[in-house]
Amino acid sequence: MATEQQQQQQHPSADAPPLPPDQREPAKPITVAERGSGSSPSPSPNRSEKPQPNGIIHGETDPILNSPPGPDQATANHPKSKTTSRKERVADKTRKITSTNKPPGGFDTTPLPDVPPGYTVKFTFHGASNLPVADIKTASADPFLHATLTTQVPQRHKEDPPLTHRTRTARNTTEPAWHDEWIVANVPASGFNLKCRLYDEDWPDHNDRLGNVTINVPSLGDDWEGIGNGPEGQVFEVRKRSGSKRAYFLQILAKALNPRVSITPLVHISIAVLGRSDPPHGHVYTVGPTGWIRHFSPMIGRLTGIKVNKDEESDAAPSSHSGDKQTKKYDFQANEIQLSGPVPPKLYHRYVEFRPFVGLMFSSSGIRGRIMRKVLHKQHDRIYNFDSSTEYGSFEPCSEAASLQFLKMVHFDEGGRIFTYVITLDGLMRFTETGKEFGIDLLSKHTMHSDVATYIACSGEFFVRRLANADASSDPQPSEPTHPDQEISGGPPHEPPPHNPRHYQLTIDNDSGTYRPDRSVLPDLKAFLERNFPGLGIVTMHCEEEELGKMKKAQLEAKKKEGQQVRMVLNRSPSASSFSSDDESRLGDMERNGEGPLRSKKERAFDALQDPKRLKEFIRGHGDERGEGSKAAATREADGEAHGEGSKAAAA
Repeated sequence: MATEQQQQQQHPSADAPPLPPDQREPAKPITVAERGSGSSPSPSPNRSEKPQPNGIIHGETDPILNSPPGPDQATANHPKSKTTSRKERVADKTRKITSTNKPPGGFDTTPLPDVPPGYTVKFTFHGASNLPVADIKTASADPFLHATLTTQVPQRHKEDPPLTHRTRTARNTTEPAWHDEWIVANVPASGFNLKCRLYDEDWPDHNDRLGNVTINVPSLGDDWEGIGNGPEGQVFEVRKRSGSKRAYFLQILAKALNPRVSITPLVHISIAVLGRSDPPHGHVYTVGPTGWIRHFSPMIGRLTGIKVNKDEESDAAPSSHSGDKQTKKYDFQANEIQLSGPVPPKLYHRYVEFRPFVGLMFSSSGIRGRIMRKVLHKQHDRIYNFDSSTEYGSFEPCSEAASLQFLKMVHFDEGGRIFTYVITLDGLMRFTETGKEFGIDLLSKHTMHSDVATYIACSGEFFVRRLANADASSDPQPSEPTHPDQEISGGPPHEPPPHNPRHYQLTIDNDSGTYRPDRSVLPDLKAFLERNFPGLGIVTMHCEEEELGKMKKAQLEAKKKEGQQVRMVLNRSPSASSFSSDDESRLGDMERNGEGPLRSKKERAFDALQDPKRLKEFIRGHGDERGEGSKAAATREADGEAHGEGSKAAAA
């Protein structure tokens, strides 16, 4: 009997209740030697049996803690195991994304929401008064208004950008008179919320906030009487709490000297219902006014080697090959043109997550994602900057005037230019002259042009050709000569361009690795552009068509003959407004020697963020450049040379 009790104590069954601590046999912990030899521990009656806080008696053998560690357990306890497992998860996600033929994103078939008909509403921003002196040097300000409209119409996705509008900047005044209209369709009967933010434009620094006004309209109807029906609109007081303290500094001083002085700015706004909107009703969009904006950057133009006509009047003059500074200037132009909506519902594309860093960038997740998103936001603000040189204009929607204005912005058929474009969900078309041959690689990224928007309508590249006959042909292989494929009389490069849109053909594609617009949407894109640019021949082509590649090659060949070749990129801010004599000398050397583009340190650093494997190459290249630069500087000191290879190394 005693023997059976001892056996039960040594080998208790699963159903037997646990023994009290005072009846348990003390166990000897397994030693390293015993674990290695595989021998069993023998009980030791000299060990104490004090219970520990974790419920294990000191001296008791724990089957988990004292069991031999397996390979998985040893790896889990290793200090680098967490880092290794994280890398494995990232690598696994990369394999899944790169191995599939169709990574997440691209064409989105989500339909518009089914909602009742809405109203077309006109917002008029008449002006403002009693604004603070934001610029002490000029004792004035450069105010503009930025409006954001929100409604209860459901969005297709929560990442869809809000509907916004920006007035032009009024220069050197604290009493701006904008008289700016904004017409929006499909505002629902449940009303809207309009938030107006006032800013002082201060390029290249951050714009100073002057305050905001929020207008909430709970309901709309056919008999809604509107707001501010008078010529000056209704007056709204600006909330100063969100304004810049620096901008209100002088007004605060004036208020301290004279308490009767009001420091509250005022904004004059009127709102009216124009009637019921046409379908599709699930899409709130900008009807008008249709207009254009041109942003200028002489520094980027000089770096990329882009020469344009000195002014819009010079576009109508023959091109000069003699380098006449009176008719040509280095300039880089970023263009925006508001088209008349609505954008076809089928034009709806999400960014393609072809690599893991793309998702991080668009969602602003992780350090790499936040840095890359910030870089592209900053690059977008630099390219599409607003300053005293920015030009504004308007045209009748869906008219030949719109077609002619578009042709002026692309310089007609001059120079074999190719443009990168993005069309937003609200019908705003952004485009710049870019391409794979450009030294500033970020200019070719649709992510930058879209300002890192999750959803857009369409993106790709386009170019313009001149037809020998004014027939607005939409045939990619017309039965007539075209320029710049061939030299034909009556236009560039030797004569002024004809101002009849029917003499031109716009060839536009879906060549965008970021959003990858689907081939099936090209007919909708063509119809949308034909409606907005009447009289202009429209050709839409898929980026993989062999004929399109030949046409682009012909454009590049014409650019070599008629256009300006890209030279280099200096490692300095594109916002700089002037050049030193050394800069001019280096650029001149590169231009005369016909040398190719160089990538800046910032671009290689951005590449390293996209692919960490390039980080070592970037660091190693950075060190080599500094070494070459020092060597080149010593050579110039010894030989007294200011040009040649030393200039090239110093510029790099």
